[in-house]
Amino acid sequence: MTIRIVQLGTPRAPGEGLRIGTVRRPPRGVPKAEFASRDYYDVWLPNLAPSAELVAEGLSAEDAKSWATFSRKYRAEMKQPDASHLLDMLAALSHQAAFSLGCYCEDEARCHRSLLRGLLQERGAELA
Repeated sequence: MTIRIVQLGTPRAPGEGLRIGTVRRPPRGVPKAEFASRDYYDVWLPNLAPSAELVAEGLSAEDAKSWATFSRKYRAEMKQPDASHLLDMLAALSHQAAFSLGCYCEDEARCHRSLLRGLLQERGAELA
């Protein structure tokens, strides 16, 4: 069993399992009843998304220094008890079930999901 880190809205991989959206906002212009059928997500978990202010900062990060600042701030947000407990739970669950976590960004290297991958690895999660 593993966690896959995915781009929301892309076709699902075989055996991907439940798709969890770790985004601040639902997809624009998509009826809620169609989120899963359009390969966005089955369950929305905004608690693992950067705060609204930090999303804007991450989207505007154009160089390594600004991305490093975003990364540090996101990791600090994920140290808060609610987010930290969720990460611990998902890491433990990865040994029992297959599921995926994702965001809309095209480039994972400049997306919080790359940082989420690292945070889960640090907690011993099984990752695809």
